[in-house]
Amino acid sequence: MDILDGLNDAQREAVTVTQGPLLILAGPGSGKTRVIVYRVAYLIKVCGLSPRRILAVTFTNKAAREMKERLNQLLPGSAQELTVGTFHAFCARVLRTQGQHIGLDHNFVIYDDEDQLNLVKRSLLDLNLDPKHYPPRPILSAISAAKSQLQSPEDFAQGVSTYHQEVVRRVYTRYQELLRESKGVDFDDLLMQTVLLFQSQPSVLESYQSRYLHILVDEFQDTNIVQYLLAKQLAAKHQNLCVVGDPDQSIYSWRQADLRNILNFEKDYPQVRVVYLEQNYRSTQNILQLAQHVIASNQQRKPKNLWTLNPSGTPITMVQAYNEDEEAQFVISEVERLMKDGFQPKDCAVMYRVNAQSRSLEEAFLRYGMPYKLVGGIRFYERREVKDIIAYLRLIHNPYDNLSLARVINVPGRGIGTRTVEQLFAWARQKGLPVYTALQLLAQAEEGREEELNIAQAPSLAPRSHRALMGFLNLANELMTQGDTLDVLSLMDLILEKTGYREYLLEAGNEGEERWDNILELRSVAREHAHLPPQEGRASFLESVALVSDQDELDVTANAVTLITLHAAKGLEFPVVFIVGMEEGLLPHFRSLDDVAQLEEERRLCYVGMTRAKKELYLVRALRRSLIGSSGPTLTSRFIKDLPSNLVRYRREGEERKVAVPSRPAPRPTTTFSAGDRVRHSRFGEGVVVNCTPARGDQEIVVAFKGPAGIKKLLLSFAPLEKVP
Repeated sequence: MDILDGLNDAQREAVTVTQGPLLILAGPGSGKTRVIVYRVAYLIKVCGLSPRRILAVTFTNKAAREMKERLNQLLPGSAQELTVGTFHAFCARVLRTQGQHIGLDHNFVIYDDEDQLNLVKRSLLDLNLDPKHYPPRPILSAISAAKSQLQSPEDFAQGVSTYHQEVVRRVYTRYQELLRESKGVDFDDLLMQTVLLFQSQPSVLESYQSRYLHILVDEFQDTNIVQYLLAKQLAAKHQNLCVVGDPDQSIYSWRQADLRNILNFEKDYPQVRVVYLEQNYRSTQNILQLAQHVIASNQQRKPKNLWTLNPSGTPITMVQAYNEDEEAQFVISEVERLMKDGFQPKDCAVMYRVNAQSRSLEEAFLRYGMPYKLVGGIRFYERREVKDIIAYLRLIHNPYDNLSLARVINVPGRGIGTRTVEQLFAWARQKGLPVYTALQLLAQAEEGREEELNIAQAPSLAPRSHRALMGFLNLANELMTQGDTLDVLSLMDLILEKTGYREYLLEAGNEGEERWDNILELRSVAREHAHLPPQEGRASFLESVALVSDQDELDVTANAVTLITLHAAKGLEFPVVFIVGMEEGLLPHFRSLDDVAQLEEERRLCYVGMTRAKKELYLVRALRRSLIGSSGPTLTSRFIKDLPSNLVRYRREGEERKVAVPSRPAPRPTTTFSAGDRVRHSRFGEGVVVNCTPARGDQEIVVAFKGPAGIKKLLLSFAPLEKVP
């Protein structure tokens, strides 16, 4: 029973109620991850349950790793047999072993967001629809929404009533055909196909129901209809379904999350036990009270009385800047002041509603030499060179992956032009074959075996193009043969060697070196799977990189300020939080202003941002803002307009309680630089001055640094530059 030591009464109840459905309503910072881990430990140690009888579902790989680490600290070795991971990861494992029952190849590849978008574009072109007139992104969103409600293209067709919906239906149909041809699935398919598998194969479902006596689902407010059905299917036999969540933190409706899943859980399970986790361990009393004041206006919620034993802390700081540049300048100057009080850059996070807001922040952080890390920019696994090598591995693993083949057929360049590729793909489509098979037939046609093999007339290609295609086919075949015996790391090295990929990258100069560093980082990831047998290791590697999220890529070791959207900040916490852009049209976003449900979600988004803060919270707005092509005056966000005066402080109270951003006088530089000077920076290393211009008593210097840093624009008074002889 020592497992229960240190838990408060509500947490103890949530851990020890082990029979029947359980709903844990967990406020922010209330220790829900701890409760889930201790509940699993209690089931194992006190109830004597085998870890393999427990399924714990999280929403990020990061949360799954944290859960395993904590459990191993409590009960060393117990996490080995525990099934813990995201819905998508769990479903991928089910489909790898059981997908043949619904016609799914066990070597299927998982298409990420960029792949899916490219597939929609391909579908539009195949249907003679112009992507400029029918933007792919909204169509992909509509397809995703259909799948989240278990709608096949045929089901979707039943509800078509507009021309746009008809276009979506046609694209959806072709999109699925292309997926099947490539033996691929998208993220939504992982969930949808698993539910359909369980519906059509009762014996398969029963095997999982019998195995998992207890099922726990974290962040239940973020589940969609398919995820809810999946949890319901798995728990149907034993009814031991424990769901943890908070309606006040439901912010992903655009990902098809359905708030009704948690709001109506008590109706769906009348015998449910409900436990409220209301003690907050994260934030000061002032931050908690302010956040509760904001969220209290929402109607779609389950009220909670959050409280904390933490100190009152300082009042929340309200700042009004003139424009987005002064907003960014304020953030940097305040971070510098906080550093004098003992905080570090990594303690601070700047949160915003839309990605475009990061531009002015990034420019300012670079100009003043303040270290930062951007979450939600170009993710590591979305970088061109990383995608290239992964595409080679996917093609080796599944030769029928047309998308991967199209990506690498002329990378590095081997003389295969766009027209040649289009001819090849058109011929493959005419034959109803994967492109790889079409290439094989093309090789047979070259040997004069067209009649023998009953091959339709091959496309007329220039001799040089034909030779180039055959060269690629021979390379692919060699790599596939070697892939049968090489582990994934050795195979990656062979790809790099045979394609000359390193030389291809380094032709780009400094940028090429940075891109090669990314390849080396990818090798480090592959090394984690190199101990597995060739095919298993390749599948494991490809699956792990396909299911990575933004939070999984967050470098928690870097001592730098985090720049992050409010959506991506969910599940994180920081000693200091700045929420910038507290204006009508930004937060709440202008698209939500005429929709009550969307407006409530915007309020929840603001609440989530506020409750990420542990000690200091800053709410910042600009009087004027230039963003996404528009510029003009702004209005204060309704979320902060009427906050209690005893909980907030204004830096400089004027007639209208407006605050001027504190200016930071820049000392005049004592060292001057000229174009061509070699310099050294404490963070970016050595470089060469490209340009130097006066800027209000300062010098703005453009420096081309070696390696990953590239070209930076710096203010001399804040940049630690020194001349190199």
